[in-house]
Amino acid sequence: MTIQTQEDLEGLKRAGALVARILSTMREQALAGTTPHDLDAIGADMLRHAGAQSAPVLTYGFPAATCISVNRVVAHGIPDATPLQDGDLVNIDVSAELDGFFADTGASFVVGTASAAQQRLLDATREARDAAIAQLRAGELLSGIGRTIETVAARRGFRIIRNLQSHGVGRALHESPGSIPGYFDRRDTRRLHDGMVITIEPFLATHATRTEDTEDGWSLVCPKGYGAQFEHTVVVTHGAPIIVT
Repeated sequence: MTIQTQEDLEGLKRAGALVARILSTMREQALAGTTPHDLDAIGADMLRHAGAQSAPVLTYGFPAATCISVNRVVAHGIPDATPLQDGDLVNIDVSAELDGFFADTGASFVVGTASAAQQRLLDATREARDAAIAQLRAGELLSGIGRTIETVAARRGFRIIRNLQSHGVGRALHESPGSIPGYFDRRDTRRLHDGMVITIEPFLATHATRTEDTEDGWSLVCPKGYGAQFEHTVVVTHGAPIIVT
């Protein structure tokens, strides 16, 4: 999607504010003893009351309103009835369609108190997201996103999960300009343009550079170690990008 009118921007902002609010509410309720299924029910109820639709359900027939990934599952986890425990590393990803606009956000966190190692991973992944957003400018190479994420990951001592990437969003959950690598690809000559709507969502990991499929057909796991993700939906401009989530 390319933002062309103020109405476009306001519509995207409304969708972004909704998914951000849902993510925040679910995160607050993610306490030891609560199940991912319980959290997903909160998200589903908030979507329903807002007149919105779950983007993964609408687009792919995902079996839950939100994606909740626990420990070695790093993305696309199906919320289940297993109670969360102190020390669990959790990712919640919320994406929705509201009045024809799609927005997407996500965050990783630890139930209870994070270990020092978990906190380092979380801090590095959040830093990679924020640094990549900060350098976005219309006219610059899109590959600068991956270059920035890669730089932060290397400095922090983590790896990049290469088969999970940022993407275009706005009028659909995944759209032009397609997938945006979280690593530097010198062959990628695409450029950012004014009004372009994309996600920035680095996936950093302790040991893995790729995830593996699971038998449920959705969940993606780290074959070794753990991973984390932080995500915003943003609008590219000639100046500072607009974060809508």
